[in-house]
Amino acid sequence: MTTPSFQRPKIESPCVKVCAVDGQMGQCLGCGRTLKEIGGWIGLGDAGRRKVMEELPARMEELRASGKLGPVS
Repeated sequence: MTTPSFQRPKIESPCVKVCAVDGQMGQCLGCGRTLKEIGGWIGLGDAGRRKVMEELPARMEELRASGKLGPVS
């Protein structure tokens, strides 16, 4: 007889395993989240995480436009 293993629910995350926070912008250069959002990701709940996820493309574009992600082409 086998003991069922505990399965954690999969939580959507924008993390791309490039964790470097820009000191001026205060955002991760990999995903665009702030340190507060990264640290509290699980506690944000589904609606909070969705709200942040919706904001990330604009944040990443802002980082790109400011040259934080390398040369703008």
